[in-house]
Amino acid sequence: MIMNKIYPIIMAGGTGSRLWPLSRESYPKQFIQLFGEDTMLQATIKRLHGLENRSNPLIICNEEHRFVVAEQLREIDQLANNIILEPCGRNTAPAVALAALEVMRKDPNGILLVLAADHVIRNELAFYNAIRDAVVHASNDKLVTFGVIPTYPETGYGYIKKGKKVSATTFDVANFVEKPNLETAKDYLQSRQFLWNSGMFIFKAQRYLDELEKYCPEILTHCKLALCHQSIDLDFIRLDKTEFEKCPSNSIDYAVMEHTQDAVVVPMDAQWSDVGSWLSLWEMSKKDDSNNVIQGDVIAINTNDSYIRSENKLVATVGINNLIIIETKDAVLVMHKEQSQDVKQVIEKLKQSDRIEYRDNRESYRPWGKTDLIDSDKFYKVRNTKVKPGGKISLQLHHHRSEHWVVVSGTAKVTIGRKSQLLIENQSVYIPLGQKHAIENIGKIDLELIEIQSGRYLCDDDIIRFEDFY
Repeated sequence: MIMNKIYPIIMAGGTGSRLWPLSRESYPKQFIQLFGEDTMLQATIKRLHGLENRSNPLIICNEEHRFVVAEQLREIDQLANNIILEPCGRNTAPAVALAALEVMRKDPNGILLVLAADHVIRNELAFYNAIRDAVVHASNDKLVTFGVIPTYPETGYGYIKKGKKVSATTFDVANFVEKPNLETAKDYLQSRQFLWNSGMFIFKAQRYLDELEKYCPEILTHCKLALCHQSIDLDFIRLDKTEFEKCPSNSIDYAVMEHTQDAVVVPMDAQWSDVGSWLSLWEMSKKDDSNNVIQGDVIAINTNDSYIRSENKLVATVGINNLIIIETKDAVLVMHKEQSQDVKQVIEKLKQSDRIEYRDNRESYRPWGKTDLIDSDKFYKVRNTKVKPGGKISLQLHHHRSEHWVVVSGTAKVTIGRKSQLLIENQSVYIPLGQKHAIENIGKIDLELIEIQSGRYLCDDDIIRFEDFY
């Protein structure tokens, strides 16, 4: 019987760049429906429902993604002031330290179950069984990691070498191994002594903090100070930015697990994947009679062994094999399936050319809704903007552009200067340069607008905000 309560900690950072162009820095893979009907974050949370004696999950994400995370938790009724915002990325060791300190305030005996938001686990029963085995060791002050039983010689993962057997299902950690080359990975697979390093852990909050203080005390010091000056803002726990920025950037493995004398590993055979590339997504997805994975509006003729995904347009293929084809609103990726790790070279080219496609989608998500940049040129931008019921766009003005709003559907309360008016479908309004303005959806359905910006300078740093509800 499990006595200590389990506190799931879900790490929702990361950029998922190898799944470009669908996954980008501003909206990475953990927030996308890649496998199944839920986003990866939502699937990770729902997967916890089969665990006994657990609390609500605590989500750790960065400032930029806060409203995306909150909305996705709200959609599955899991939003409960349970989001810690990192002012900047500092890897997993500080993130888990924050979670451990937060849990310790409520439950000094709490056990942390550390999970990534962007993993797929298809055998949930095996997942639960591995956790039950691991809890026994965590309750006895061990720091447990989960090692996935490898099924092929993967070069994209780190490995864990098994040491002495400490129970029927658990081993001491002999050592952690960096990503191997192909020949070494083949040797690891044949030896059966190595497991994929999943990046999932379970341990008492206090034990983790004790080991962190022993091996990397600077992380613990700055995390404590950052939390001491925390503030609650809407559904978020905000940290002291100055203190957190001083924190060293280290992984849990590097900061603690490679040094502690109390690390053990529980092998897990749960059809796990970190969905680290388009190839891995093809491998785990259901295929048609031609061994293709097809999503969206696709016509495939004499096409085999390929992954083809259309987000917006018709994609037609004839006489191709072993390709990845991804179509989004602003980019198309075509590559050989076996070179899917090399998509990072595209990202580097985009960065070198100072192009926004490596970072931003055409669609941008906001706390009040989202916008889609339909068209743009040097002196104009056209956006499709959707505002959720009750959503408000802050009172603001621009020194270098005017705007024209056309209501497509819904009811808008528009404020220009000191005057407010209601606009409904097919009505429009003009906002002159330099005028304070705001818009609010006072209806029960989404407010949809066509927003036309015109002027000599159209960048977002020309927004002067007077009231910001978020």
